[in-house]
Order: sequence, then C-alpha cells, then structure tokens
Amino acid sequence: MKKVTGLLLALCTSALCFQTALAQEEKAALVPLPSLDDFTRGQDGWAFGLGLGVEYESAYEGSDEFGFEIQPAGAVQWRRGDDIFFFAGEALGWRGLRSDTWLLEAIVGFEEGREEGDSDDGRLDGLGDTEEGVEFALQARRAFDADWRYWLDGRVVAGENGNLGIFGVGRRFGEQIDGSGSELSVVAVFHDSDLANTDFGIDAAQATASGLDETNLDGGFRSIGVHYNYRNYINDNWQVFVEALYERYSNDISDSPIARNNYEAEVGVGFIYIF
Repeated sequence: MKKVTGLLLALCTSALCFQTALAQEEKAALVPLPSLDDFTRGQDGWAFGLGLGVEYESAYEGSDEFGFEIQPAGAVQWRRGDDIFFFAGEALGWRGLRSDTWLLEAIVGFEEGREEGDSDDGRLDGLGDTEEGVEFALQARRAFDADWRYWLDGRVVAGENGNLGIFGVGRRFGEQIDGSGSELSVVAVFHDSDLANTDFGIDAAQATASGLDETNLDGGFRSIGVHYNYRNYINDNWQVFVEALYERYSNDISDSPIARNNYEAEVGVGFIYIF
C-alpha cells in the first residue's frame, strides 16, 4: 500500500510540476526581468496594462527637497514572437530578444524639463526653465546565460539638451519566468558637456539673475547608481511593483551651486491592472 501511495504521490507531484511549468511557460515574459514591463503573458497580439504609482523623490536633479508625486503606470504593447512594440507614457519603442541572451531596445520619447517653480524654497530662482525635448535611446543587454540571472547593460541616450551613456551590471533574484521577482543593478553614468551644463551649469546671464556663481562643466563621469526593482502578481490581473534608485554624483556635479545634495534618490510603489 505504501508503494501505491508513493507512486500516486509521485505521479501527482509530477503532474503538478508539469502544470506549474506549463502555466509559467504560457505566461513567459520576453525577458524575465522585473525592470521591464511585459503584459503579453507569452502570447502574440495586443496587451494592455493600466495603473498608478506613487513616488517619493527629489524635486529636481541635485535637489535637497523631496516630495510625493503620482505617476501613471502601464503600457500598450503588441507582441510577435521575440519582438514587442510598445507605447508607455510619452515613449514609443521596440524591444527584441535575440539568441536568448541579447535584448535590444530602441525608444523615442520626451525628457522632462526643469522649471524654476520645481523648488519650493526658491533655489532655482533666476535660472529660468529648461524646455522638454525629444530624446532617442538605444539599449543592449547581454545575459551570461539564457535564464538571465546575471546581465550587462549598455545604453546611449541622445537628446536636444545633450547626450548620456549608461553602463551597468545586474542580478535577478527568483526563479519565475513571467517577469515577477526582484532585480538589483549597479550603473555608471556619463554625460557630454551640453547635458552637464543644461542640468548643472550656470551661464553669465543666469549668474546675474540668480546670484549664484557662474559654472561651466565639462563632459565625463556623472554618477554611480544603484537601482532595485520588485514586481509580483497579486492575481491573474493585478500586479504590484516597487522600485528604488540611489545615484551618487561625481565631485564636479556636487560642486555645482545647483546641486544642493551630492546624490539623487527616489522610491516608488504602484499597482497595474492587466487586461
């Protein structure tokens, strides 16, 4: 009797494992990284996710003022095989998986400008506003293995206000292949002189109007950052996400009168409903 019970238990366990594996396979994300939205459940065609997030973040880059902000979350996606086209917020893009270990991505979107009113304490008075501009981003991620446990990241962002380069390494935690779990990455950020001075420079006219010292910055190393992402399914339709970012500025940036802090930080939590 014990042998029969053991056999039945083994068969049931195998069946359960098979069903679990099959269910995960049906919902497999293009790449199982929590930092990347994928609402397609492993299926070709249209997919929609809509939600809200609450962020506690710096008022502007280099600010020592923090506050809460509500942000929309989600995206409209269309998948065909190993390619996903998407529209999320103000960004339109494509990402594709190649050879199981290469993820390529191209995005066109808008970068937020900075307004004098972003500082409630008047720290930006006299500096004027920096306008929102179009930016293009190209990204490549290379996994060490097909399970995407460890990966390398390279990204170039070209915009009307200057250019940015990001290089990083990441680690994924958990065994899920549906895009849930958690992920930690460390990145080094570089910028050209145009972007450096747009964000942290002060020209002669701004110096006169604000009373701050005139500041002209060269391009080069901008910051080192740590980024954490968590994503989990509450049920078949609801998803919760958490993300946190800490970015430590280089000495050149920290010395700018605009940088009241030598770091930028934010933490956010939100929910997304997947249709």
